[in-house]
Amino acid sequence: MKKVSIVFAALMLSAAANAQSWSIDKAHSRVGFEITHLKINEIDGDFKSFEGKITSGKADFSDAVIEFTADVNSINTDVEARDKHLKSPDFFDAANNPAITFKSTSFTKEKGKDYKVTGNLTMHGITKVVTLKAVLVGTTTNPMSKKEMAGFRITGSFKRTDFGIGASMPEAMLSEKVALVANTEFSKD
Repeated sequence: MKKVSIVFAALMLSAAANAQSWSIDKAHSRVGFEITHLKINEIDGDFKSFEGKITSGKADFSDAVIEFTADVNSINTDVEARDKHLKSPDFFDAANNPAITFKSTSFTKEKGKDYKVTGNLTMHGITKVVTLKAVLVGTTTNPMSKKEMAGFRITGSFKRTDFGIGASMPEAMLSEKVALVANTEFSKD
């Protein structure tokens, strides 16, 4: 039994040693959202300050773990008054809940370059399990930095009231569904 434990521990250390870390390239990434206003128009915005990391031991990312954090105070819809309102207790309550976080619990290859990503999304002090779609747009070597790069488009949606966001706003004013759209580039550390 002791021999089996030693072999298992050696395999686990080997897998950890082979894991690769990838950091988000903020200059070439955008993390945004869309919501329907008055049932007639999509309003979009993004976060100007965020961090992201992928850890994977496999070249095809089929065992990847994604960690992401966005600074709620960096929300930007190109309308200063709306941004201020979104940071207020009516929506994100940035003073008490300054970050949005996501950590994947599974990253499953569906087919080709399509993946299903499930994980814990935390906003407004509430954590819920969400499933997102990720498409590996491609990999390349950056000709300037010589670093390996990977690009992902990540999409999905959630119900805003599940997180207590804009709970007093009727659906006729703002849709329940908020779409997430992230176009990202990661560089291998």
